[in-house]
Amino acid sequence: MFHATAFQTWHHRTDTAERAPVFPDGCRDVLIVREKGGAEKIILTELDLRPRVAELAAGTEITGFRLRPGAVVGQGVLAELRRDCGRAEEVLGNELASGKAAGKAAGKAADEIILALVAPGASVESVAAELGVSRRTLQRQVKALGLPAPDYWRLLARVRRAAGLLTSGLPLGEIAFLCGFSDQAHMTREFRRWFGRTPAELKVLPDLLVLLCQPALGNWTGEQISTR
Repeated sequence: MFHATAFQTWHHRTDTAERAPVFPDGCRDVLIVREKGGAEKIILTELDLRPRVAELAAGTEITGFRLRPGAVVGQGVLAELRRDCGRAEEVLGNELASGKAAGKAAGKAADEIILALVAPGASVESVAAELGVSRRTLQRQVKALGLPAPDYWRLLARVRRAAGLLTSGLPLGEIAFLCGFSDQAHMTREFRRWFGRTPAELKVLPDLLVLLCQPALGNWTGEQISTR
């Protein structure tokens, strides 16, 4: 279950100005950003719908807490972190593990829906049937939880699973088949949509593959990650 591990901690530091790629991963991150000569900033990222580039100034240090897929924290938590960011792991752990009753129920509902949508071979119709609701009701439930549409989770999980197999040595056509694409060309179009590059291009860019294989939607684990 996603809620077994509430968040992943990661660190990044840059000595020179950097344009850092960011790929959709189904997760929000709480960031503690320290720019050289500046005050610490606490930022809650949004869910990315397409690849983007983050501009980082020289001397920037980031401690990130990647929340489990679909999870979010409120402004009160961010305000508490601004008062004492040294307690970030404790504050986030307490918030995501317990929370208020309504928030806990919403988190459980989001986890259940996302888990069903990211299962290999899942469709919106099959997930709605599994949860005992109509397709339209499922779409309304997802919207009420403040989450992107069901297909966002299903399609992103599929393409991220495929990205995780690029280092396996399997032919691209076989990866496409295993991950449920209609053919290799279909998989290539989805890679361009979500990652801005083709599978063949990513296979020769190990630094980007490392980013795509970090714990997130489709491969959420209990391991800590570090980009540097």
